[in-house]
Amino acid sequence: MQIELTDRARLIAELTAPGAPFELVERTVRGVPMRVYAGAPPTLRDVLLLSRQHGDRPFLVYEDERTSFAEHFRLAAGLAVHLRERYHLEPGDRIAVAMRNYPEWAPVFWAAQAAGLIVVPVNAWWTGEEIRYALTDSGAKLLVADAERVASLLPDLAGLPVIEVRGGTPPEGARAWRDVLAELDPDAELPDIALEPDDDATIMYTSGTTGRPKGAVGTHRNHCTNLWNTMLGLAVSKIIGNGGTMPGPDPAAPQPGSLVTFPIFHIAGLTGMCFCTAVGSKLATLYRWDRDQARELVRQEQLTSVSGVPTVLRDLVAGAAEYRDDLASLAGISMGGAPIPPDLIDSIDTTFATLVSPANGYGLTETTSAVASNSGADYVSHPDSVGRPVPGADLRIADPATGDPLPDGEIGELWFRGPNVVRGYWNNSEATAVAFTGGWFRTGDLGYLREGWLYVVDRLKDMVIRGGENVYCVEVEDVLFDHPAVTDAAVLGRPHATLGEEVVAVVRADGVTAEELKAHVAAKLAQFKVPEHVIFADRPLPRTPTGKVLKRRLRDEIRPEGQ
Repeated sequence: MQIELTDRARLIAELTAPGAPFELVERTVRGVPMRVYAGAPPTLRDVLLLSRQHGDRPFLVYEDERTSFAEHFRLAAGLAVHLRERYHLEPGDRIAVAMRNYPEWAPVFWAAQAAGLIVVPVNAWWTGEEIRYALTDSGAKLLVADAERVASLLPDLAGLPVIEVRGGTPPEGARAWRDVLAELDPDAELPDIALEPDDDATIMYTSGTTGRPKGAVGTHRNHCTNLWNTMLGLAVSKIIGNGGTMPGPDPAAPQPGSLVTFPIFHIAGLTGMCFCTAVGSKLATLYRWDRDQARELVRQEQLTSVSGVPTVLRDLVAGAAEYRDDLASLAGISMGGAPIPPDLIDSIDTTFATLVSPANGYGLTETTSAVASNSGADYVSHPDSVGRPVPGADLRIADPATGDPLPDGEIGELWFRGPNVVRGYWNNSEATAVAFTGGWFRTGDLGYLREGWLYVVDRLKDMVIRGGENVYCVEVEDVLFDHPAVTDAAVLGRPHATLGEEVVAVVRADGVTAEELKAHVAAKLAQFKVPEHVIFADRPLPRTPTGKVLKRRLRDEIRPEGQ
């Protein structure tokens, strides 16, 4: 079938053609043929060097604190030298970071990359025991953590030297961040380190919703590819917004700014930080999500974009109509980390009268953030699709049992290959062998292609098999979200004596009965997909920090007695 390209797809093809600004070329990476960006920065160290051109423009924005790009570069350079000379860290050593979205994240991350170190972003919401697991598994030689995380590790700091951020008097074995800053050379240059694109840059632990977290090893090429994918998307949006031509540089144009509400220890948050560093955008963060504070920050700093999980951005949009002037500077809202209910896209488009472009990236830690994307008018017209694969990424819809490719329209497991796919799992050859085969990464997600658009229907492990029929939970959840009384929903399977499994919906809703919700689903889906049981939750559904519902916990809560 001949697929009619959208303006966005046509522009991407033009911009990645030979000689174009985002030219793709054939390369062999770790024995696998790939298409890579010819002009992308080779390493993250090169990205930091590029950031110097932004000079005295504000970079880090947190409460009443402001740090310019020039100040940040001096701090990162001094810290890179300090890590080598004071802590004797060598290229390939691991440095763990465990903190909220504090502005210290940026200089620590970039200093480590400039020194050839591997950064281990640790989930700040983990318990002390879970943090110790990541520190031990990664073999970290230094921990930079905020006072809350340091306290969770006491009395045992896992035998590591620790730099404590945002604390008072640090415990024995730890140094205060202010003392570290006092020792830095303000005129330091970056260490003279030889780095290659396929050197390791990060170990990012998966969410661990189905067991022990695994450390996905990301290379400099992975992260720079992801950055260039994002830059390409920005260029396409600018061309579309400028009537089909790329606008020239405008020194008088307002500085872009982004409120990043994703945790920076998550790949989506790290992507936001890297993107802001590269393009000269303000990077604004909050101590925790607060809609009123977020709205005031957007107004005060004239931020142009907000990124976060669907639950956060639904909250922002819910109050936007009343305070539209406060959000007048916004040009984009980006979502990810969890499935995006289509009704939320309609809400954004209606609330902002198409002036704000919605965007969604589908990806995993193992694909270094978005490996498929959907934005702008395409997203409004296809709100149930995650879009198209990013340039350079190959997609196979595979039979889960055989790995054989399936034709358009058939549901199978999503396999991806390309320069944004990580090389494997740290210290876990068995898990690597299962998930990575012949250059392909098996996502564990089910989906299908239709006329070039990718649709994700469920996790392979979450699919409910009811009486021999496959029920894709995301499909049922989308319909539930479409009911005006429902504010949150999760669908899962529960063991059943004759059916094998039955469909159960756990919802947060007011002013509606279980029978009404069943009828709502029955009007749009086949009868076997209608939940046998609707359970009303009196508290928020348990989620990971990146917005995914912890269905394992919900299953334990709804399990029938005796099972």
